[in-house]
Amino acid sequence: MTLNAYQTLCQRFTRHYRFNHLQEIAAWDQAAFMPPKGAEARALAMAEMGGFLHELMTAPELKALFEAAAQEPLGELEQASLREMRRHWLRTNALPQTLVEQRSLAASRCEHAWRQQRPANDWAGLVPNLREVLRLAREEARYLADATGLSRYDAMLDQYEPGMRSATVQQLFDALRGWLPDTIRAVMARQATEPAPIQPQGPFPVEAQRALGAAVMRLIGFDFEGGRLDESTHPFCGGVPEDVRMTTRYNPSEFLTGVLGIVHETGHGRYEQNLPTAWAGLPIGRARSMGLHESQSLFFEMQLAAHPAFAQLLSPLVRQHLGEQEAFEPENLSRLMRKVQPGLIRVDADEVTYPAHIILRFEIERALIEGDAEVEDIPALWDAKMQELLGLDTRGNFKDGPMQDVHWPSGGFGYFPCYTLGALYAAQWMAGVRRDVPNVDGLIACGELTPIFDWLRTRIWTQASRWETAELAQRASGEPLNPAHFRAHIERRYLQA
Repeated sequence: MTLNAYQTLCQRFTRHYRFNHLQEIAAWDQAAFMPPKGAEARALAMAEMGGFLHELMTAPELKALFEAAAQEPLGELEQASLREMRRHWLRTNALPQTLVEQRSLAASRCEHAWRQQRPANDWAGLVPNLREVLRLAREEARYLADATGLSRYDAMLDQYEPGMRSATVQQLFDALRGWLPDTIRAVMARQATEPAPIQPQGPFPVEAQRALGAAVMRLIGFDFEGGRLDESTHPFCGGVPEDVRMTTRYNPSEFLTGVLGIVHETGHGRYEQNLPTAWAGLPIGRARSMGLHESQSLFFEMQLAAHPAFAQLLSPLVRQHLGEQEAFEPENLSRLMRKVQPGLIRVDADEVTYPAHIILRFEIERALIEGDAEVEDIPALWDAKMQELLGLDTRGNFKDGPMQDVHWPSGGFGYFPCYTLGALYAAQWMAGVRRDVPNVDGLIACGELTPIFDWLRTRIWTQASRWETAELAQRASGEPLNPAHFRAHIERRYLQA
């Protein structure tokens, strides 16, 4: 059978997806299981594969195929699919293959070294590798900006959040700055008048925490036939929809942040596992954006798991795996999960102070990509912004400061805004769930979570990249991104409950 141009493009993109599948699993293994002596060979192999994937997307004949496909009588779904293929093709063709390979190699080397340097608080050791990663990221940004007409930072942001611009992010973050500091103070003042939650008494064996985490994942619907949970220096969700690979980390002296971290990654995993199989292998079948992806993880973690009623589901599982303690009673677990306290670590932050961590990182990485700051400037910028936004002193504490995240060592400049965009979307989704699903609080309390997940599946998961982000939000919730839902959620949960 002779394929038309659109069908030929689908065939080419599916082939690219299958090779990328192998690259994703290699990246997961690099973070979770690879022995240290394999680092350099793996870095070289992944750079080689990155170059090969780039070759597939820059084959000269693709241009003519796109031109021909644009003239073919395509349906609405096929046109959306062609739009997404073209977007990926244009961005790939903006970058030279040598840069793609160099960027991959530098990021692999820097990320591997970071794993040992962070625990040692060795900022000086990280600087040379991070300087090279930033140099290549700036070069990438320059090529992308030339191809798209965007600013350099916007060109990087657009890779993760198509259509979003830093001016809009700045506007949203400025609005957060306008009310969040007073809200943090008001919440902390209110909580200071309430009985302090009882602190769980450890140690909590890692094996018991693993079993607890798996039980919680089953409670919220993760399919272990299509994925797995392992350990790494920094938690993440990777792999592909057919084979989701998630990681976490455990602290024997404290278990709750680990549980919430697993819930967070499970939100990512369930999104991936519910993408439409009919579109597998094509860009239209991928998650729409990383802000949308973070909206799922933060919906699971903050809107669902931190809901006061969810503690009634969590408490029996905690007691089953960690033993009997008064601290494990539902009311106390709920108070622990909703405790607001500025802290150093982003992934452990409560949902009220969390946006401050993202505002800080957004402002620094934008300056880095635009050439207004250098790697050597990061600690001073970090210290000043942590003091301004959260009142915390981070001087000299690099491991809990600018070294705590894997994003910059691995070249992920432009990603951080997606976390707070995700929090804004997550609050908007819950507002939609409350509108469309009767008695949401009661359903959570009795463990009837399926109607909530069905809402997400129908409106977000199975839509993948069929719609551009603003239209997807409109169709899912009846309006474009509206940050008022996040403020209303914070005030309702922490100041009115």
